[in-house]
Amino acid sequence: MRKKIVAGNWKMNTSVEEGILLAKQISFLTKDLENGVEVIIAPPFTHLAGVSQVLKNEGGKVHLSAQNCADQLSGAYTGEVSAKMLEDVGCKYVIIGHSERREYYGETNETLLKKIEQALSAGLSPIFCVGEKLDERESNRHFEVVAEQITEVLYKLKGFDMSKVIVAYEPVWAIGTGKTASSDQAEEMHAYIRRVIGGKFPALADDISILYGGSCKPSNAQEIFAKENVDGGLIGGASLVAQDFIAIIKSF
Repeated sequence: MRKKIVAGNWKMNTSVEEGILLAKQISFLTKDLENGVEVIIAPPFTHLAGVSQVLKNEGGKVHLSAQNCADQLSGAYTGEVSAKMLEDVGCKYVIIGHSERREYYGETNETLLKKIEQALSAGLSPIFCVGEKLDERESNRHFEVVAEQITEVLYKLKGFDMSKVIVAYEPVWAIGTGKTASSDQAEEMHAYIRRVIGGKFPALADDISILYGGSCKPSNAQEIFAKENVDGGLIGGASLVAQDFIAIIKSF
């Protein structure tokens, strides 16, 4: 049975003090949660050590993710943070291939594959993001674009490693815009992603968790999560407000 997951991507938001407080609030509000949802939060790098300690003190029900990692193990790479460093500080997951990393920082499929390999070597589970831009959807190329992102990266993995990957579908046109893919659009793409994964990993396709990311909020989460192939969400803005984030988690 596929794991239900709600992950909060804080992006470049909150001070360290604010992040510690938010982590404490989320930990407290999820203590008695019994709907089987795995809860993940991804603070900025500067927050990870402090938030990791908070989560340990609160019983470890909420898991820690980083928002990115280097494509190298170590060395003269000023400003980079390796996957092993993230594992050392208490991370269990790392987001790789977010559309903002692809667009603003020019991360290619080749780079993302290296990052996934580094993450897996360090014992982290990658949350691998795929998705199309507005012009790609409007030109009816959205399936082609997403399939290429999967085949050029995930198809290069072995089955054992692929079993540790979470996929997040994020229609780029719905990130931070207030627009949201309809629940039917989300289901259509999630089902397609599962079929593409099945083309290389037929034994794993039904077991891979596929999350929806793109202006998911308390008002639409229940409808989206009700779809057969949607296994949770990668939440942006709504994860910065503890009550909103918890409401999304409870939408299953």
